[in-house]
Amino acid sequence: MNNTFTDRLRLKTDEAEKLVAEYAPKLGEEDKLLEEAMNYSLLAGGKRLRPLIMLEIFRLFGGKKEGLVRPFAAALEMIHTYSLIHDDLPAMDNDDLRRGRPTNHKVYGEAVAILAGDGLLNLAAETSSKAFRYCETICEYKRVGEALSRLFTYSGADGMIGGQILDMLSEEGKKEKTEDFFLTMYDLKTGGLIKAAFVIGALLAGAGEDEIDIIEKVGASVGLVFQLQDDILDISGDETKLGKPVRSDERNNKLTYLKLLGADRAKKLINEKNAYIIENLKNICNNNNNYDGFISEFVEYLKNRDR
Repeated sequence: MNNTFTDRLRLKTDEAEKLVAEYAPKLGEEDKLLEEAMNYSLLAGGKRLRPLIMLEIFRLFGGKKEGLVRPFAAALEMIHTYSLIHDDLPAMDNDDLRRGRPTNHKVYGEAVAILAGDGLLNLAAETSSKAFRYCETICEYKRVGEALSRLFTYSGADGMIGGQILDMLSEEGKKEKTEDFFLTMYDLKTGGLIKAAFVIGALLAGAGEDEIDIIEKVGASVGLVFQLQDDILDISGDETKLGKPVRSDERNNKLTYLKLLGADRAKKLINEKNAYIIENLKNICNNNNNYDGFISEFVEYLKNRDR
């Protein structure tokens, strides 16, 4: 990627970082331990992929009133962070390192880590509902209401959590692992929050139903590409760049899409999905001459990332 893209990416990531910090938990003296544990994970950095995408899609569809989308962008990162805290617990993935630092439960203990995750999920509901303060028309109220519904659908039993339970059941031998199984699990577990970023950004900008259907499919494809690239990096990535252990799937004797069907098939699928993503984003960009096209460059960057 050229320096221009790198500079723009840094600026947009910094924007998302400041947005998350703006809505970060600020509790009373009696809850300082909980506040510290919540912020330990929420403010630990990372790609800020989901809030960045939501803001970009809002702009891509010509959104003007960013007060509607900013609370949702912060809330989505809270949900993502709470899921990481819980995923790292001994009862789940039992990981010791996240974003280059000890995981939440290694610092604060399992009980506080569970509560920190719970706290971030509840704060996400409180934060996203603040978008109502910026509504001035019935149409805007309806959009925010629909966005709230979408946020918790994509992150709940029909989304991220549903994908997580599929993963757990498969490890216990209660689900047969086929290509279709992995595509479904990845669509829910990883794709859920990424679809939320795409759909909510478009919805709050005023996109029509047909446009939202298309952008949901684009988001699903981005989620799949992201997860397959994660599987590849787990085998061949650099732990110092990733900020988490590599070959964790191998150590846990965990079957992935990559192990089932091979790297060549995974890379072919990545290229197919990426072509679909770029084509559809290009068509939408062509309808908005005021948009700078960053989102298309960003998804290409995600496809080739090394961290």
